[in-house]
Amino acid sequence: MLRRRMLIMLGVVLIVVLALGGYKAFSIYQQIQQFSAPKPPINVAVAVVESRAWQNRLPAIGSLKALQGVNLSLEVAGTVKALQFESGQKVKLGQPLLQLDSDVEKGLLGTAEADLGLAQVDYARGSKLVGDAAISKGEFDKLAATQKKAAATVAQLNASLAKKRILAPFSGTIGIRQVDVGDYLASGTVIATLQDLSSLYADFYVPEQMLPKLSIGQQVQVSVAAFPDESFNASISAINPKVEDATRNVLVRATLPNPDSKLLPGMFANLQVILGQDTQELVVPESTITYTLYGNSVFVITPKKDANGQPEKNAKGEPLLAVERRFVETGERRGGQVIIRKGLKVGEQVVTGGQLKLDNGTPVAISADSAAPVEQRDQPKVD
Repeated sequence: MLRRRMLIMLGVVLIVVLALGGYKAFSIYQQIQQFSAPKPPINVAVAVVESRAWQNRLPAIGSLKALQGVNLSLEVAGTVKALQFESGQKVKLGQPLLQLDSDVEKGLLGTAEADLGLAQVDYARGSKLVGDAAISKGEFDKLAATQKKAAATVAQLNASLAKKRILAPFSGTIGIRQVDVGDYLASGTVIATLQDLSSLYADFYVPEQMLPKLSIGQQVQVSVAAFPDESFNASISAINPKVEDATRNVLVRATLPNPDSKLLPGMFANLQVILGQDTQELVVPESTITYTLYGNSVFVITPKKDANGQPEKNAKGEPLLAVERRFVETGERRGGQVIIRKGLKVGEQVVTGGQLKLDNGTPVAISADSAAPVEQRDQPKVD
């Protein structure tokens, strides 16, 4: 009886083991079938490689400078008696800006002017007397010298009084004032900055080999970080007649109007010097390029082929597509587009996004609205 019971238990265990083994084998079979089944194609957006006119430009970086700009400072020391401007105010040429205490100089000037008046009277009287031989020529010369000395003293005191005040040297916008009424200022103290913002200079460097392509009046496009969507037109106004020894670069200056005073001196500027005639270049969106240390590449749409090298088709008779990684030589980038020097042909389709999901031979399907030419899609226009 016991033996029979043990045989029954062994039979049940064997059945359970066989059932589990069969289930496991079926699961493995399903997984093998899943991995061996062809992968569904990945939907991708593409762009068409085009040949288009590309405007030749020389990129450069520089900084903006005011047409005229100075730090207003004093030549002499003194106590501030009056401030005649507000921070950020627009001032005109010759407008009074600051007055130092000048009571002592004014008092001395009054004395000097009185001495000058007396010397002039004596000189006028002496000129008559010397003609009548009433005084000697030597005495008349002393009267003339006294008059000149008195006039020089008056001129000296007037010059000292002029140094006690600051007048606007040109029309412009004055900056934030750095002093207050009652401050004692040493000579050379800066009270504010004055900038003429009606026009600006954009100074930048170019390599010496580019000199033959530059000329006075050549157009330059300027952009700044403060206004990323705007471009400002400038023209080359000066080229330095000396090449920098350390860098072998040449300093170039462009002038640009600034009627709205939007641009300020000291701004960092990106510049594009317009070099001349357009050239035909192969262009693709920059998003198609995969940049790596071992080279730049794109994924090109190609027909999927079987083991015999024949194009494969789906059940509807439509050709199946795959991607091919192709290394390319890129050129200038501008406005979201990049020039392809080598590696692509006109009319080929390249993947514009999702490259991390792709590898050589990955099956793909083109999205219905993604195969339009570059200019028909939302790509920035190349000037």
